[in-house]
Amino acid sequence: MNMKSVSFVALCVVVMAVVLFLGEIHTAEAVICNPTELRPCTPALTTPADPTPICCSKLHEQQPCLCEYMRNPGLKPYVDSPNARRVASFCKIPWPQC
Repeated sequence: MNMKSVSFVALCVVVMAVVLFLGEIHTAEAVICNPTELRPCTPALTTPADPTPICCSKLHEQQPCLCEYMRNPGLKPYVDSPNARRVASFCKIPWPQC
């Protein structure tokens, strides 16, 4: 094997490793939108209380669902309120642009 062949094979191995690594990074479980998962956030959404770590964790999990919740007339008053914006900010979650 000459040096060009070895370099090409090494390059192919590196490219395959990068592709596999990136595939692992982008593989994620589908989020099941369930507003009851945000129950730990109720005190922070209805009072001036700071959200708990569990609330922030659940909010991060449910983040892809926030626009769906805002379109729901029964949930909108809670999800699209000043307290909800405060909780999202506290938990370092960007406010969704729905």
